[in-house]
Amino acid sequence: MDSIRFDKTNETVRLADISEAPPKGVDRNEAKKELEALGDELFDLQDLLWGARMNSVLIVLQGRDTAGKDGVIKHVAGFLNPRGVSVTSFGVPTEVEREHDFLWRIHRDTPRKGEFSIFNRSHYEDVLVVRVHELVPESLWKERFGHIRDFEELLVEHGTIVLKFFLHISREEQEQRLIEREKEPRKAWKINAGDWEDREHWDDYTVAYEEALSRTATKRAPWTIVPADSKWYRNLVVARAVVEALRPYREVWQKRLDEVGVRKKAELEAWRKAR
Repeated sequence: MDSIRFDKTNETVRLADISEAPPKGVDRNEAKKELEALGDELFDLQDLLWGARMNSVLIVLQGRDTAGKDGVIKHVAGFLNPRGVSVTSFGVPTEVEREHDFLWRIHRDTPRKGEFSIFNRSHYEDVLVVRVHELVPESLWKERFGHIRDFEELLVEHGTIVLKFFLHISREEQEQRLIEREKEPRKAWKINAGDWEDREHWDDYTVAYEEALSRTATKRAPWTIVPADSKWYRNLVVARAVVEALRPYREVWQKRLDEVGVRKKAELEAWRKAR
């Protein structure tokens, strides 16, 4: 199985039972070809999305440090026309952001119709980091699961296609990638002592992620668990999931554009006759 999807609230999630590696027998060269084909299709679907202006797309990327959120943005979002894409990385809240509810800063960066928004980390940090490091009371972060479900349902009601990905990396692979950052001069700028410190909370984060995934998975805002130990396979799985989610909209988007085309031609003809 290339990935696992959760779309039922409170369904049990056990990350230890889900492989971080590609399934046996997957050919890397074939995967590359498929990714390129998916990229062409994704670009075409984006063009329809942009023109029809009936929907928008929100892609949420969550995962432990080094799981590859930036890599997915580079290799999957790289197929998209930058004109209709925004990428937001959510870090520690600013003083102004802390003076509002936790979703205030998130809502500002959700996509307009016709556009993609990609979140590198997101509102889920407010049920993950704050929980593991005890930054807010348990009574507060537990209430946020319901707020998140309602928030994402609101977005869906207004035409946003919500796609959430947890990049599932093993502890061993993460360690290797952190060490590589220290050895590679061009990656040294990414070194962060906090990444190593968070490894000491690995089990705590596992529990936090499992509950967050379980409590916020819904039919219209599902979670996809992506094996992330192999970068090339991780990118393929995300691209495939995004394209499969958008394909059902192709016909209705094309129909809208055909209708617009007929109207535009009529307007042009009327203009010519009036001259």
